Amino acid sequence: MDKTIGFIGGGNMASAMIGGILKSGLAAKEQIIATAKTTKTTDSLSERFGISASTDNTAAAKQSDILFLAVKPYLFEEIIVEIKDYVRPETLIISIAAGQTLEKIEHVFEKNIKLVRAMPNTPALVGEAMSALCSNQNVTEDDLSDAKAIFNSFGKCEVVPESMMDTVIGVSGSSPAYVYMFIEAMADAAVADGMTRAQSYKFAAQAVLGAAKMVLETETHPGALKDAVCSPGGTTIEAVAMLEQLGLRSTVINAQRACVQKSRDMT
Repeated sequence: MDKTIGFIGGGNMASAMIGGILKSGLAAKEQIIATAKTTKTTDSLSERFGISASTDNTAAAKQSDILFLAVKPYLFEEIIVEIKDYVRPETLIISIAAGQTLEKIEHVFEKNIKLVRAMPNTPALVGEAMSALCSNQNVTEDDLSDAKAIFNSFGKCEVVPESMMDTVIGVSGSSPAYVYMFIEAMADAAVADGMTRAQSYKFAAQAVLGAAKMVLETETHPGALKDAVCSPGGTTIEAVAMLEQLGLRSTVINAQRACVQKSRDMT
């Protein structure tokens, strides 16, 4: 990709994206610039990735062909007011902030912009993000192709209607936390049965990773994969029956829908 990619905000998610872009070879370090609030963070970004980093948001806005807004939602309006007069008409802006709709962002910019709203998740840190993208009417097919290439460099992405972004937060953006709780609970049970803590986390986490890959790579319905593990009168169906009795499915559904409703309330 022969474009300058800028990041306003240098936190964990921005760092994960920068690392993924560089590792994939999509762009060279000379093509990436970043800003942060403190020189401590900019120095860390420069040292870690070999990129140009500073505290000058307006300079990044001027130079970027693709500009990520990777700051916390409460800082969003302040940052946009600071940079809006320096963003070129052809620049593709990509927001990764929760609760900031396309309409809200356009309103603060007070001019026509090319805008993509994205929702990645924290597994971007290990190159396994699942991201959702939606765009405004000014984004071209080439612009969207560039955005998809970036997000695919540190995981997978799908284009969805903006009306689905709250649902994405429930099923993808926040869901790593649910999975970590599941892994922790499985590990606790293994420890209770005598396994070491270190081994229990490895067994539980690898089991979840392998099961997820089976769903993605075989494209088989999760229910069919579950059935294949459950021998008649066996150990697995005993555990499945207990999970059903205690309401695993309904608990997950209700928790995820509460997450989605919270996201809707924030917009």
